[in-house]
Amino acid sequence: MKAVILSGGFGTRMRPLTYTTPKPLLPIMNKPLIQHVVDSLPDEVDEVIIAANYKIEMLREYFQDMESKKNIVIVDEPEPLGTGGAVKNVEEYLTDTFFVINADIISSIDLEDYIEFYRSKDAVAAISAWEVKNPEEFGIFALDDDSKILKFQEKPEPWEAFSNTINAGHYILEPEVLELIPEGKKVSLEREIFPKLISKGFYGFNFKGYWVDCGRPSSFLKANKILLDKYFQEHGVKYVLGERSYVDGEPGEYVSIGMDCTIEGSEISNSIIFDGVEIDRGCVIKNSIIGFDVILEENVKVADTLISDDIYLEKGNEYINKKFGEEK
Repeated sequence: MKAVILSGGFGTRMRPLTYTTPKPLLPIMNKPLIQHVVDSLPDEVDEVIIAANYKIEMLREYFQDMESKKNIVIVDEPEPLGTGGAVKNVEEYLTDTFFVINADIISSIDLEDYIEFYRSKDAVAAISAWEVKNPEEFGIFALDDDSKILKFQEKPEPWEAFSNTINAGHYILEPEVLELIPEGKKVSLEREIFPKLISKGFYGFNFKGYWVDCGRPSSFLKANKILLDKYFQEHGVKYVLGERSYVDGEPGEYVSIGMDCTIEGSEISNSIIFDGVEIDRGCVIKNSIIGFDVILEENVKVADTLISDDIYLEKGNEYINKKFGEEK
């Protein structure tokens, strides 16, 4: 079985971090976001096709150096083609039932259960289903008692929302769905293709646990927190420390610290520290993401902020509620 991972976005809401690193390679728990998705795939999936564009060479380099039991194929999307166009662009690889998964989703979905559910139906397509309080930013749908989709709408206005069940970004499709997608054009699966599938056998798979769309700094930190809560159940701490990193004292809760970091006597909580960061004494870091190879001198305060790569933060300065770094 094949899986397509959609990785073509520019990660604009995660700037300035994504000026230097594509969003799929930004780390949570010291593992790139896209690796979390690959690791969630069932053993049955033997080939992963990554539809990418922005900083594609960095993705190629990462997977070239990464050992995997699955064959990884990275396909260039020369220009943004939307979710439908991106899948159509890799059509040559898709000869049987296949997954399509957004690269920025962290969730508890069991994809083996999902494919078993799908095969129990007379279906041409399925969507993972998640319930939220405010569905306006997502595609929503209504299900009958057999989990068949009755109605689908992408990002409704608040007064138009007929359901709190949203599209959670994991699809199972048959190759015949590709026939509905014009070649070489920008096409949205959600807006243009999915409504056409309702009469053909289109199902929704509900799951429980957790689901995070990691498109924003706040949701990126939320995913880190959820995964560290799981980590706590096995290891008894709510932080991770990368190889060859040194911390004077114990990191605070919900902190991911990358490799080759040095942290002296500082207070850190609910934050992600990338590789190669040096933090001097007296610093306070809260609710923030610190990019690769950043240096913080003494008594720097960072809160609710993104700090891009290779930044030098001078002694005693404060960075509160900012996106700090130069455009690339």
